[in-house]
Formats: sequence, structure tokens, C-alpha cells
Amino acid sequence: MKFLLNPWPWYVAGPLIAVTMLILILFGKTFGMSSNLRTLCTIGGAGKYADFFKFDWKTQKWNLTVVLGTMIGGFIAANLLSNDSTMALSEATITDLQALGFSNIGATLLPPELFSLENIFTFKSLSILIISGFLVGFGTRYAGGCTSGHAITGLSNLQLPSLVAVIGFFTGGLFMIYVLFPIIF
Repeated sequence: MKFLLNPWPWYVAGPLIAVTMLILILFGKTFGMSSNLRTLCTIGGAGKYADFFKFDWKTQKWNLTVVLGTMIGGFIAANLLSNDSTMALSEATITDLQALGFSNIGATLLPPELFSLENIFTFKSLSILIISGFLVGFGTRYAGGCTSGHAITGLSNLQLPSLVAVIGFFTGGLFMIYVLFPIIF
């Protein structure tokens, strides 16, 4: 049980991802989460309003089960297979987060300063959630996929556009954390 409760080492998780990708490639499938939003919008009738949503969504049912499995697996992992220990963070990260006003750093996956019920409905939090949700959604469609689609599927298929997208994801993440994050908080 201890093996399941702790984070898996790279030499276990990495080969599992590689085997999963090999199976998907053999069956002619590509993995990604953002494409499911298009599928859900199509199921909801968005094809009446935009040609982008006019496609046979039934061919993507398998990917919807991946999303459902991810949600169920995440719930099981967080509630049944976690050892309730704090996250191992570097002292520099803890110091930086304390300077930004965060406390109990590493005690929870989502900091209560941002995600508690009393904080989530503030103007600042709602603005951050709405703007970032729009930017992530727009960026995902503009890049032709999400981080999992490009970084896992695209790179394993040696696709140059995925390499460019992944470099953009990392560059954007670094810009966010070192430039925008201190301004926002």
C-alpha cells in the first residue's frame, strides 16, 4: 500500500505513459483533453451555430471516457490513495510564497487564500478565474491542442508543431510565474 500512497518514481510512471501512447498510436488515436470540450459542445448542439462543431462526435466517445476516468481517478487518488503528508517544496519556494501572503504552504493542493469559499467569490478571484479560463481556452484552440495533447501525443509522434507549442507553454509559464504572478499577488 505504501507504493500506491507515495508519488510514483519516473521509472514506473514514464514507461506506463510510453506503453499507453504506443497503444493509442497502434489504434490510430491521439490523446488530449481539450478536444473533449469541442465534443461536449457538439453534443450540446453548438453545431447549429458554428461549423467548427459540425462533426461526428460519436467517434470521440472513447476520449470522453478518458475524461471521466481522469475525474474518477483523481477523486480516488486524492481521497483514498493519499498519505496526507505535506508537499515537499524547496525553502526558496516557501519563502517566495510567504512573501506573497500565502500561509500553510504545501499543506493542501489548493491554497485557501485563492480557493476557499470566502475567497473564491471576491472580485479579484473571479476576475482571475474568468480571464485565465478564457486565455487557456483560446490558447488551447489556437495552439491546436492542450499541454497533454502536444507534450505527450505530439512529441511522442515527433511532430514539430507540438515541439513549438510545448516550448511556448513553458515560456508562457515562466513569464506568468516570474512577471505576472508577483504583479497579481
